[in-house]
Amino acid sequence: MSSHGLVSSALFLCVGVLYDRHKTRLLRYYGGSVSTMPNLPTIFFSSTLANMSSPGTSSFIGEFLILVGAFQRNSLVATLAALGMILGAAYSLWLYNRAVSGNLKPDFLHKFFDPNGREVSIFIPFLVGVVWMGVHPKVFPDCMHTSVSNLVQHGKFH
Repeated sequence: MSSHGLVSSALFLCVGVLYDRHKTRLLRYYGGSVSTMPNLPTIFFSSTLANMSSPGTSSFIGEFLILVGAFQRNSLVATLAALGMILGAAYSLWLYNRAVSGNLKPDFLHKFFDPNGREVSIFIPFLVGVVWMGVHPKVFPDCMHTSVSNLVQHGKFH
């Protein structure tokens, strides 16, 4: 859940920055932004990779553990979950492509500018947290071990 909170917040912040400039959420107005504001699409792509559970991100660890556990219990459910992950990754790439690539909109060129220092300083903790949780994942299961062990021991999770 911590990973989801970081990745989703970063993606919502990317959309918020675009909305702040354009005052619309329609994707057709964002096309071509990569050529005029290179930093935001880079941050957006990093967040999209984390959303797709790329190795080295916090989402990869969580999804990997979920799929391993699901395959041990029910391979059909795990296969359907893996298919859902693949479709989610395809949708994330499609959305990124529509939001930053495509034809440049000359009428909206004056609205395309990179995030300012305040916005970048808000993005950095999200991205650092995602990478830190992906590179050093052992910290989080160690913190949860006692409470999860008690649940398994005293609950109906045998």
